[in-house]
Amino acid sequence: MSSIEQSGTFTLGHRTVKRLGYGAMQLAGPGVFGPPKDRGAALAVLREAVARGVNHIDTSDFYGPHITNQLIREALHPYRDDLAIVTKISARRGDDGSWIPAMSPEELIQAVHDNLRNLGLDVLEVVNLRSMLGIHGPVEGSIEEPLTVVAELQRQGLVRHIGLSNVTPAQVAEGRKICEIVCVQNHYNVAHRDDDDLIDQLARDGIAYVPFFPLGGFTPLQSSTLSGVAERLGATPMQVALAWLLRRSPNILLIPGTSSIAHLHENLAAAELALPDDAVKELDGVVNISST
Repeated sequence: MSSIEQSGTFTLGHRTVKRLGYGAMQLAGPGVFGPPKDRGAALAVLREAVARGVNHIDTSDFYGPHITNQLIREALHPYRDDLAIVTKISARRGDDGSWIPAMSPEELIQAVHDNLRNLGLDVLEVVNLRSMLGIHGPVEGSIEEPLTVVAELQRQGLVRHIGLSNVTPAQVAEGRKICEIVCVQNHYNVAHRDDDDLIDQLARDGIAYVPFFPLGGFTPLQSSTLSGVAERLGATPMQVALAWLLRRSPNILLIPGTSSIAHLHENLAAAELALPDDAVKELDGVVNISST
């Protein structure tokens, strides 16, 4: 059994994917804007991820913008039959790299067509509607209007499955009344656990939860507890953080990102790390940084 297969599998739409996937965001330039410094290295990371068994890749046409999708197409098209490429819509980038809400019907329709074109696909496997009511975190408010647009694109055959991102539990409930939701993608990791109850609810309903920033994102996780457990187990803190997420709930699908093959190998090896119960208990006690 290869290392990634030890992560297990879970259902994403009509597919069964390995729980350890890959997030393509870091393949763009600094600040997820512009081209990568080394295009060849970016292509090599994508090819190595799939060669190692990854069959769930997360991306968006507003990464770059357009850059990561174009890299994915160049590196991997024609795609393997078992590869699930998940994208997201509802934002655009300013000339200065800023993140700008793009949730009007016209913008959402254009975003789906941009993703289709740049990925070289006739239908998008999963499209996550990212709420931009709050750019840096979930903010309450109705998502009915934009989600209805995405549901119509699904009926037209351009989108196979729909997910939500950067949303509150109330928005998830609202969304599930409009269409089937196959995944929720929110900020969650060993130190940021606002979604604990939501994860458990989604697990009961067989819906995937995909934590973004599983390693802290733009501010990498720093915890003496995490470092201590890693040292005892002969692993890196990031491997421990990923292993904790895999153990947290069976519906969690991981998409750690990197632009380095060495770091990719390190992330995928987290599937082999079995956390003893005492380590899990220690990690469960890490302070939730969002409440401090």
